[in-house]
Amino acid sequence: MNPLLYTFPIFLLIGGMLFLPLLIGWVLDLLLGDPQWMPHPIVGFGKLIASGEKRLNKGNHRKQKGALLTICLVSFAIFLPSLIDLILLLAISEDPAALILFVIFHSLVIFWCLAGTTLICEVRQTFLAVDRSLEEGRKQVARIVGRDTSELSAQEIRTAALETLAENLSDGVIAPLFWLAIGGVPGMLAYKMVNTLDSMIGYKTDRYKDFGCFAARLDDVANFIPARLTAFLMVSVFGRFSLLRFVAKYGSKHASPNSGYPEAALAGILNCRFGGPHTYFGQLFDKPFIGENDRTLTTDDMHIAIRINRRVECLVILVPLVIYLIGLGLYFLTM
Repeated sequence: MNPLLYTFPIFLLIGGMLFLPLLIGWVLDLLLGDPQWMPHPIVGFGKLIASGEKRLNKGNHRKQKGALLTICLVSFAIFLPSLIDLILLLAISEDPAALILFVIFHSLVIFWCLAGTTLICEVRQTFLAVDRSLEEGRKQVARIVGRDTSELSAQEIRTAALETLAENLSDGVIAPLFWLAIGGVPGMLAYKMVNTLDSMIGYKTDRYKDFGCFAARLDDVANFIPARLTAFLMVSVFGRFSLLRFVAKYGSKHASPNSGYPEAALAGILNCRFGGPHTYFGQLFDKPFIGENDRTLTTDDMHIAIRINRRVECLVILVPLVIYLIGLGLYFLTM
């Protein structure tokens, strides 16, 4: 008997544990986005953060309190899925049919952690809304940005939406998948906790500058590689590698050490300008510009940006799957 036959179940097990949940989770995100009727753990993360912030963000030692909250919540996000994984792996060792539960759990977590489709829908709706009326556009873009939108012009609304779309490709797709590859489902959920902490308390305002300092720095570390990888992938799928010089020039021109890179990639692709002063929680922040061509953004720009996002998603999801299938095919050929 061919000795390779003994390794065949292992080969299928790897596919079932790694690639099948990834494909299922991504397809669910494509089809459903974030349905309102389904419970979402990231919403739970937000409630935990809000509760901890309300109790701890007062009095003295706010930096230490914020750091403690961050460490506790990230540890929880690692511990719980690790415990579930351990239970499922023990169950698989007793009964291989338990692999179905493993696949279901991992598929759901990946689905919950990916946020590509929802943001794309919100950006599309923002462009449609601002075409109808300025006030509608302001209300719609307020759903996806943290800045004050009450006095934004139509150009500023479109700019804010596209900036957020570029950032979300990193924060909502590439970074979760990067940490999934590094640390499995616990790593993916830990990243989402860090990112949610940053989005809620990681601001340099009077209220959050001390309490959210540790969370913001941790988010910077977690996104350092994914943000730059995202920019490279965006340029790659667009097919103009000369834009990498543009990304290198403007990527660091942002208050965040990471957000500027995917924004610079999209600004280069669209030949437009992002950045500039924004108001957050009543405070004006004078951010540098990314790019030089201050042209009017249009609905066509939105469609191009969405296509770039989808192509990057397909690249990072389907290429590993194709490699696995090629390996499976070669395995059969050598049997």
